[in-house]
Amino acid sequence: MARRQHHTPLRTSQQDIDATRRIPRTPQTEAPAYRLAFSDEDFMTSEALRGVRFQLEYLKPEMMLRDMGITSTVVLFGGARIPAPGKDAWAAKNETARKNLEASSRYYDEARRFAQYISLASKALDYKEYVVVTGGGPGVMEAGNLGASEVDAPSIAFNIVLPHEQAPNTYVSPELCFNFHYFATRKIHFLLRARAVAIFPGGFGTLDEFFETLTLIQTGRMERIPLLMFGKDFWGRAINLKVLEEEGTISPGDTDLFTTVDTAEEGWEVIRKFYDLPRITLGEDGK
Repeated sequence: MARRQHHTPLRTSQQDIDATRRIPRTPQTEAPAYRLAFSDEDFMTSEALRGVRFQLEYLKPEMMLRDMGITSTVVLFGGARIPAPGKDAWAAKNETARKNLEASSRYYDEARRFAQYISLASKALDYKEYVVVTGGGPGVMEAGNLGASEVDAPSIAFNIVLPHEQAPNTYVSPELCFNFHYFATRKIHFLLRARAVAIFPGGFGTLDEFFETLTLIQTGRMERIPLLMFGKDFWGRAINLKVLEEEGTISPGDTDLFTTVDTAEEGWEVIRKFYDLPRITLGEDGK
C-alpha cells in the first residue's frame, strides 16, 4: 500500500514579511541586500525590473476581471476638460475656450445617456458583458461612470498616474477602479475585451486612443467592432481623413471603419444592430 503523502502548506509571502520584521535590528538585517526581493521597493522600481512591472500591471486587472467573470466591455474615450452642463469650464485658458467647452457639455450628457443604454444591456447579461469602462477621470469619463451608476450598474475605470494629480471620479465601482503607471499596459486592457469603442470630443489623448483603435482594426490585429465618433461637426472640423484617402496613404474604404453619430440613441442603435441585441427604451430619467 502506498504511503499517504502529507503536504505542509507553503508559507505565504506576507508571513515571510512579518517574520522579517520580528528579527533583531542589526547592520546586516537593515542592509538593502537583506530585504526580500518582492518587498524591496528600490529593487522593484529599478530600471532592470521594468519588464516585471509590465507583467504585474497586466496581470492584476486581468486576474481580477477574470475572477469577476467580466468578459467584455464597451469603452468610452473623450476629453477630461468637457464639463457637465451648468458647471464651470475649469480648464479654459481664455474666453473662447470657455465658451466652446461649455457648449461641448452636451457631449457629457450624451456620454452619460449612452452609458445608460450600454449598462441596461449589460444588466440582461448579469453584468458579465458590455460593462462600461472609462479612463476614470473627469469630463466624458466621469459622464460614462455616472451613467452606469444611475441605472445601478457597475463600471470600470483604468486610471493612470499623471504629473498632475488625477483622482478617480466618484462614480466608478470601487472594486473595479484600477490604476496604471504604464500607458502601454493600460491601452491593452482598454481594448482587450472591447465589444465597441465610443470616441467623444477630446484632445491629444482622445485622438491617440482613436487612431490606435482604428489602426488595430485596419491592420486586422483586432476584430472589426463598432467604432463610434460622437460629434459629427466637431470631428468634421478636427480631422479630415478623406485627405489621406485622396493622397493614397490609406486604402479606399478605410474611412468606413468608423461611424459618426451625434446622439446616444444613434450610437446605441449601431451597437444593437451589430450584435443583434434587444431593443431598450430609456426614459427621460435614464431608467
